[in-house]
Amino acid sequence: MHSQATTRAELAPLIRLSVPLMVGLTAALLIGVVDTVMISPLGTVPLAAAGVTTAVLIILISALWGLLTVISVQISQAEGAADPARVALAFRSGLLLCLIGGILAAASMAAVYPLLGPLGQPREVLDILLPYWLSMALWIVPFTLFFGLKALFDAVDWPWTAVGLSYIGVVVNIPANYTFIHVLDMGILGAGLASILSQSLSLLAAWIVVTRSEGLRPYRQAVAVAWADVRAQLRESVPLCLGYAGEGGAYAMIGLMIGWLGAEALAAHQIVNAIGGLAYVIPLGMAGAVSIRIGNAVGAGRPDRLRPILKASFLMVVIWLAMASCVFIFGGRALAEAMSDDPAVITLAATLFIIMAMMQITDGIQGTSLGALRGMSDMNRPTVITLVAYWVIALPASYALGIIFDFGALGIWAGYTLGLAIAAIALPLRFWRLTAPATMKAREA
Repeated sequence: MHSQATTRAELAPLIRLSVPLMVGLTAALLIGVVDTVMISPLGTVPLAAAGVTTAVLIILISALWGLLTVISVQISQAEGAADPARVALAFRSGLLLCLIGGILAAASMAAVYPLLGPLGQPREVLDILLPYWLSMALWIVPFTLFFGLKALFDAVDWPWTAVGLSYIGVVVNIPANYTFIHVLDMGILGAGLASILSQSLSLLAAWIVVTRSEGLRPYRQAVAVAWADVRAQLRESVPLCLGYAGEGGAYAMIGLMIGWLGAEALAAHQIVNAIGGLAYVIPLGMAGAVSIRIGNAVGAGRPDRLRPILKASFLMVVIWLAMASCVFIFGGRALAEAMSDDPAVITLAATLFIIMAMMQITDGIQGTSLGALRGMSDMNRPTVITLVAYWVIALPASYALGIIFDFGALGIWAGYTLGLAIAAIALPLRFWRLTAPATMKAREA
């Protein structure tokens, strides 16, 4: 007999899981921040080149995040059902899918490069971009494999192990960046090579833990992985990949639109993107935690826990993001001054930090709701909601405000915020409809 689930009862487990997820995700983003800090002394044009690369990386990583989320949900549901064999099967087939997906994403990024000129990116940026672009395409492969391993650690309640492994890359990336960029005088290519080295070392360390740790022995049991299992994961992940790619693609289009405004606007966008991305780990980490907790509840046959889990996550994410917003509003100019000595770049970045502060709460609500729906294996309708919010509403609004009405980068970001607000309304309504008692009884039947 289970005790009645409450929002208060779900707070502590969510905090225990979400905090290490956020700290671990911060490690991945810190690699980008380190790149930006180390590249910024090279000038506005190299910083703008990093911004263009980040814009396209966001699309590919967002799509791959769909694969990683499905793997995490399947492992968490199997763990909730206390079935180590199912965990092992989901993990092994998922890791194979990560390898395939990472290679395809890297090849896609390389193939996209010739399109940057026709898309209106600054000529002076493209003149120095290619070596860094190709190195970051290669970086995608170890990145995807590492997060495939991390999905196992997170879902079986080893999240702090994943955190430690993530920060191996951060510790290596700082001296490697400085050495390659400034000592060996390799320019922005050095930043890409440092990222590959640091991510590969984290991957190697994670693989050693998975294959040698006694505590993970139950999940290393021999299971036959058939292509049918991989295809089943792929089918489930396709709508999720489209949804995440739609969100990431819309954000990348924001970066490309800002590129039309010139290298200074693109450099300011890169500063805000690199620093503001650290705050994004809050909704992203909470979404991951909610997805795992919801998956555990589904696997354990506890529908009464679903709404309390989401309500507890809303409470925490709103409080945390409100604090992050204050940092951006009152400290944005200081952050921009630390990253650039170009007055025009600093002024624009400080203004964009204020816009980013305004979108934090809506971003947290829509991201957390999306994670909850994923935990229930609800893939198709949320994908439609996000694609409409970003591509039908956000991007046209960004183009209209930023380009047609000539509000520049400020208008482009304001239009994107409108799309976030629409998703932040529609996705929680979808979850509430699915978790209504009558709906849950019908699903069980």
